[in-house]
Amino acid sequence: MRALVVDDSKPVRSIVARTLRELHFDCTEASNGVEALDAIAAAGPPDLVTVNWHMPVMDGLELVRRLRQDPAHRRLPLLMISTEHERERIALAMDAGVDDYLAKPFTPASLTRKLVALGVCAESAAAGRRPIRVLVCDDSLTIRTILTTTLGADADLEIAGTAINGQACLDALAADLPDLVVLDVEMPVMDGISALREIRRRHAKLPVVMFSSLTERGAQATVDALLAGANDYVAKPAGLNPAEVGARIRDDLVGRIKALVPRLRTAAPDAVPRGSTPPAPVVARPRPAGLREPIRGVVIAVSTGGPAALAEMLPACVAGAGVPILIVQHMPAFFTTQLADRLGKICTVPVREAAEGMLAAAGTVLLAPGGRHMELAGDPLMPRIRLHDGPPENSCRPSADVLFRSAARLWGAGTLGVVLTGMGRDGLAGARAIVEAGGGIIAQDEFSSVVWGMPGEVVRAGLADAVLPVAQIGVEVALRLKRRG
Repeated sequence: MRALVVDDSKPVRSIVARTLRELHFDCTEASNGVEALDAIAAAGPPDLVTVNWHMPVMDGLELVRRLRQDPAHRRLPLLMISTEHERERIALAMDAGVDDYLAKPFTPASLTRKLVALGVCAESAAAGRRPIRVLVCDDSLTIRTILTTTLGADADLEIAGTAINGQACLDALAADLPDLVVLDVEMPVMDGISALREIRRRHAKLPVVMFSSLTERGAQATVDALLAGANDYVAKPAGLNPAEVGARIRDDLVGRIKALVPRLRTAAPDAVPRGSTPPAPVVARPRPAGLREPIRGVVIAVSTGGPAALAEMLPACVAGAGVPILIVQHMPAFFTTQLADRLGKICTVPVREAAEGMLAAAGTVLLAPGGRHMELAGDPLMPRIRLHDGPPENSCRPSADVLFRSAARLWGAGTLGVVLTGMGRDGLAGARAIVEAGGGIIAQDEFSSVVWGMPGEVVRAGLADAVLPVAQIGVEVALRLKRRG
């Protein structure tokens, strides 16, 4: 297999070529579109072209158009790798003729997934690539040792290095970019939140998991970090011996790392071999024609990546909503209290942690408390909150399915459900109950989700009548409330 890597940045060409060579490609490099055309004319069409958008002499968009105009290259797999990330710009590149799109910065894992989806890389070849490389940053030698020992024992993970504070973490990233960072919150010299903000400035897409103490102060800092762009968090085990701490880390952290940097499965039902017909794309369920039932309330399900998603979508829909908005975010109790407080400062209305018997009045925004299921009960026009300690559903308490089912029973076709980024399938059964009652479901799209687990399950089941980037969901909710308030 031969690949042509086209980018005016030598470091980017090196990263792409290194990943491709690990997958047994012979690579040729070009720094602009003219060099790329010359290389193809000299050696014939390759099996794959990766192309940057913005380059001197001839940019990637023009290169793609010229290749597609030539009948000999119309079926040549083209993958654009660019800093452009807005939906409209990606659509422009797809219209020009690229087969798929990968936003910078990217990881070798995300590039490999794109190649499998294009059908130019066999699943068996991809499975042989290197493990997920993790940088561990914590000022405690004991914690660093336990983390490196526990994570390093997993065959899918590799310790890329360690750092004792935020500045040391940034220095390590400059020297060698890993696939993911595990970042402590409270550290000397530079704390985790300051380091995170700088990481996001330099590496917008690099997955970061915060590793924080399960205290009120730790919860405050962790919620701030999640709102600043951290992808997920894990609470540090306390009061346990090293073996128990290691076991807890293995249970809580390893799965999250693999969800944020997913490895390719041993069988690839989604991979499309070259020359075969790709599967039909997943589309949104048509909105029921003539639906006139007033919206009685909005219920939201969210997990991994949730705080940042809520901070982006809530302000657009809560002001003057005129209906109760209820949220299930998978978090412990300490954290939900802090998250409600932070979201209240971002929105124009208070956001409160729900309490037993509280009235879910019009215009209120209530967050399920960590560790307790939240349901709606009573009068549909004046519902009250019911909290209980029933068994976890989908390994979650609170569970979005519990809330969604109660809303469907109480409000029927007047229920609007929203399923945002998150790992797992919580919200799927509840979304089905809402649809069967005549209500609507909005799901976050894959591109803007930290993990497209929960919304992906809803979309693949055909339950969503709109699949949108998180930046557009708040506006969509507001428009529906205006039309059907």
